[in-house]
Amino acid sequence: MALPVVLLASPRSFCAGVERAIDIVDRLLDQRGGPVHVRKQIVHNTHVVADLEARGAVFVDELDAVPDGATVVFSAHGVSPAVREEAERRGLEVVDATCPLVTKVHAEARRYAARGDTVVLIGHAGHEEVEGTLGEAPERTVLVQSVADVEALDVPDPTRVSYLTQTTLAEDETAEVLTALRARFPALKGPSSADICYATTNRQDAVREIARDSDLVLVVGSANSSNSVRLVETARRVGTPAHLIDDVSGIRWEWLHEARVVGVTAGASAPPRLVDEVIEALGAWDVQVRETARETIRFTLPTAVRPR
Repeated sequence: MALPVVLLASPRSFCAGVERAIDIVDRLLDQRGGPVHVRKQIVHNTHVVADLEARGAVFVDELDAVPDGATVVFSAHGVSPAVREEAERRGLEVVDATCPLVTKVHAEARRYAARGDTVVLIGHAGHEEVEGTLGEAPERTVLVQSVADVEALDVPDPTRVSYLTQTTLAEDETAEVLTALRARFPALKGPSSADICYATTNRQDAVREIARDSDLVLVVGSANSSNSVRLVETARRVGTPAHLIDDVSGIRWEWLHEARVVGVTAGASAPPRLVDEVIEALGAWDVQVRETARETIRFTLPTAVRPR
């Protein structure tokens, strides 16, 4: 097998929201030691979760697994008001690692519902972010995942419909659903700025760029990472074979037999070191970085973990 050229997408790997969430747990562990309880995975990556578990983080599915009065971290994907109320009722100290861009979507859901709209949330059923957003106004919010879902919608007042989107969707996929929504509800309203986060958009643009010139694309990320799965789908829409791998052990070397140019990227929750290990394993004779955007955004940490 000839050594391939690697086209390395930029931006890739951690985004500001992920860095903030991981930093919050890291700082709590430094300040207090373990255990630090975290509701759900802090971000959707098996390596990040395993590294934090080794330091004393305890990941739980629901708050009933957290001792009364203990500290609990809410993951980057956000939670519903019902979860916050339960935490308050049980006297838990909450440190909120919700990505600020997810918090923005929650605020929009409350605002649209308060003015009497049916709120249509475009997203994937079962995703933690979607469950949290639906919980803001469950009596007024409906989830759609496809154009078929839009066609089947029945709302009380077609002139009072607003939409929101999960932050980690593929732009192409969302555009199709949004077009269908606008056709059905001409008075449709939405956010003044897109809900799909800048990091998701940037990584999709970058993978699209490398996929056009690659024989194969490898996306580093975990299977439950929505934005990582969307990167695979984006590359495939360009017409390039693409595979999701958790780390270098996920590479099947038969994929590379006919590949002279291999594109490599990583989802927003995948540690950069995993990409380095993939590139080293490929043994590329030439690594070319394709930068489509430069990210400078940083999010403020919660008061509880800021340096004193």
